[in-house]
Amino acid sequence: MPKLYFRILLLLLLTGCSSTKKVKFDDYVFKTKSEKQAYINSYDKALKLWDIPYSEENVKTTYGTAHVIMAGPKNGKDLVLLHGMDASSTMWFPNIKPLAKNHRIYAIDFMMEPSKSTLTSKPLSSEEIMLLYNEVFDHYKLKKFDIVGASRGGWIATLLATKRVNSIDKIVLLSPAQTFKFIDKVGKTTSALMLKLFPSEKKFGKTLKTFSTHPEKISPIYKRQFYLANKYAKSNSSMLKMTPFSDKELESIKNPVLVLIGDHDVINSDESLERAQKYLVNSKTQMVKDAGHFLSIDQSKIVNDAMINFLE
Repeated sequence: MPKLYFRILLLLLLTGCSSTKKVKFDDYVFKTKSEKQAYINSYDKALKLWDIPYSEENVKTTYGTAHVIMAGPKNGKDLVLLHGMDASSTMWFPNIKPLAKNHRIYAIDFMMEPSKSTLTSKPLSSEEIMLLYNEVFDHYKLKKFDIVGASRGGWIATLLATKRVNSIDKIVLLSPAQTFKFIDKVGKTTSALMLKLFPSEKKFGKTLKTFSTHPEKISPIYKRQFYLANKYAKSNSSMLKMTPFSDKELESIKNPVLVLIGDHDVINSDESLERAQKYLVNSKTQMVKDAGHFLSIDQSKIVNDAMINFLE
């Protein structure tokens, strides 16, 4: 099948073509209240996988309500967690215990996809995404905090770091999507498109095998939530506006940055690490063996150790 065809299919996926039904802004992601409730129920079950004390809070912003999960010692260094596409903050269940040991965690659900955050405006531009997160940072009076971003969350973390004035200290990027280069293996990622267009358990299983080298490590409870996110949700995450950062933009980031990428990642490749090494002036990079795009699950101990050693 021609490569151009794959790219067209991918563009359809990234524009959130899973639903053509017009929805109210307050129902931006879900088509019906019953579908949203089913998803929220699965979210609550998956969040218990964190298996540590946590609290949840909704923060009002200019663009809607940001749902934030807090954990870890209140006197610990502040650490913001930004999840991957459709994954929500529950995705951190394999990583949260070591991260929350000495850090005060603020895991923020992205507004424009399945989660407990709610968008009440039009789809956000890159500039508005920066304003949104800075409103949340200001709400909690976060200064000199660390940030970990996975996949699309990594792109957002990089976007925030390019802002001339920011309060970020150290940055960890876990297979950041569309950050250093465009999606690497476009053909393989079409399984995600098929799942969006025609959701089924079979297609979901195939997608997990594409993005993960060890899908058996993913909790069935979390799998259920992740599947419902794909089945019910209209994921219009504006990823078409997520283009790789220029050399100049990357060079503007002076923060210490750790970049981790799986050796079987369908989103990134060696080229991603090469650009990070070349243009991020204070960076460390690591290729994680036997890991896919979901490296924080595929090789959680290796990833956790690398993050902790870097952050602490």
